[in-house]
Amino acid sequence: MLGQLLLGWHGAQPIDGGRLWRDGERVLGDSKTWRGLIIGVAATTIVSLLMDLGGKFGALFGLLSLTGDMLSSFIKRRRHLRSSAQAIGLDQLPEAILPVAVGAFWLGYGWEVTAVTVLLFMLANMVFSPLLYRLGIRRRPY
Repeated sequence: MLGQLLLGWHGAQPIDGGRLWRDGERVLGDSKTWRGLIIGVAATTIVSLLMDLGGKFGALFGLLSLTGDMLSSFIKRRRHLRSSAQAIGLDQLPEAILPVAVGAFWLGYGWEVTAVTVLLFMLANMVFSPLLYRLGIRRRPY
């Protein structure tokens, strides 16, 4: 919704261009848009700059997070799950572990911080996504 407010309909096209995989399902689905990718990477870049971590780190962090999210969508489509279907773990793990692992390398924190960060992200996502949906902030509950 924020992306639509900022960019209107520019970039609202799905990243997969509507293409089907060999199983007859969409590659990613309508909810993975160029607008979302652009806004997501821009937002993490800005926050990273504000936190004095550098723009490259922020852009990479955001890109990896959204890549993990697209990987989850790809797997869900292969399992013939609709885009809003809940898949605990699959909805959170790739989106969290890819950027946090790079953060561990880039910032030098240990495996304990990595594990706790991924776990906290997963729990927060499971709690706040349905809440934001009920408040009308998210279009899908998961």
